Amino acid sequence: MTEIPISFETIKTLAHTIGIPSPGASSIREIVHLVNRIEKKTGIKFIRMEMGVPGLPAPSIGIEAEIAALKLGVASIYPDISGIEPLKKETSRFIKLFLNIDIDPEGCIPTVGSMMGAMVSFLVANRNDKTKEGTLFIDPGFPVQKQQVKMLGHDYCSFDIYNYRGKKLKEKLESHLKSGKISSLLFSNPNNPSWICLTEEELAIIGELSKKYDVIVIEDLAYFGMDFRKDYSNPGKPPFQPTVARYTDEYIMLISSSKIFSYAGQRIGMMAISDQLFDRSYPDLLRYYSTDKFGHSAIFGALYGLSAGVSHSVQYGLAALLKAVNDGTYNYRNDVMEYGEKAREMKRMFISNGFRIVYDRDLDDPLADGFYFTIAYPGMSGDELIEQLLCYGISAISLNTTGSERPDGLRACVSQVPREQFGDLEIRLKEFSTDHPLKKN
Repeated sequence: MTEIPISFETIKTLAHTIGIPSPGASSIREIVHLVNRIEKKTGIKFIRMEMGVPGLPAPSIGIEAEIAALKLGVASIYPDISGIEPLKKETSRFIKLFLNIDIDPEGCIPTVGSMMGAMVSFLVANRNDKTKEGTLFIDPGFPVQKQQVKMLGHDYCSFDIYNYRGKKLKEKLESHLKSGKISSLLFSNPNNPSWICLTEEELAIIGELSKKYDVIVIEDLAYFGMDFRKDYSNPGKPPFQPTVARYTDEYIMLISSSKIFSYAGQRIGMMAISDQLFDRSYPDLLRYYSTDKFGHSAIFGALYGLSAGVSHSVQYGLAALLKAVNDGTYNYRNDVMEYGEKAREMKRMFISNGFRIVYDRDLDDPLADGFYFTIAYPGMSGDELIEQLLCYGISAISLNTTGSERPDGLRACVSQVPREQFGDLEIRLKEFSTDHPLKKN
């Protein structure tokens, strides 16, 4: 077994073998692939913070519902492309009970994860007006969504929101939208990777400017209700999960099952299209689809072109999970609070060994503890820091890949670090800080 620190020559050789020119500049999946190889070569178990994989077991409610559906024979039957009725109904209920927003079940459509929901959104929202060019991303954000628009041949622009919080957001956002070339705008809340959470004031600015410039807002709620500073988990009772839907009538919500239900392996999310947008006509959609109606084009044009529907049994599983939270018989927050508690302890370890938190404030408030946090080490770029941490059996991804303007930062995910590894993490961080002493001013 190779001892820590692992030779960087070993890491570089393995990276070259699998076609990765620079470990520090690698994508999430490339880092996963590389770390798998390093672990196999050295026998050293890594502290794995590179990928947002749930670290909790999936609730039995969904699994049992899937098993029951399979026993009834759904495996041999194509599901309705727009989703089974129980799932559409419970999604609409969920949105009403936890966001206090009304969306007709017709506009609640299952997708193979929120990634497919984003792809469908781009395929329709970025093709509804031939005079417009693409998407504005409020960064930092999930790198694959930019890859999707690139694959589609759409243009995009972006900016890092951290220096434009609160009232400052209006001028910055309008500087992009006033070009008239933006057809859609995407952000996540809570944010992946920084974990900042947009305020009602900021959501109002986004909603009002999107109406002014006729831009469709795509709100990625992958980490629904996971700002643990407030409890958004009581059905039908405030506080409700913040949403841009209070401030605009034309939006798409992407609701993931992967994190709040630890259902990532089953690949199902919900794309919820607002009633007004669902029924709106865009003549330019006829260039690509059989109708000018947005909702019909999304389902029977874009979605149908990507898949013949989401796995039949998993739709019953998610419907059962949503019904349980809607009825108040299951509280998802009680389980996922573990992520916030782990983040608090892991941040303490990094800070005590010379690291700093990159995105450390939510306006005037301390940043929430949640699924992700961001780190930097003085004197190192993000790419350098990844390469150095790999030598100590610690993996993460560079913020450079997320649209961040912080080139020294990394995103750390807490989910795949079990508490049993906390002692090992602290030892490795102490060894890292000893081998990389900070320069005194």
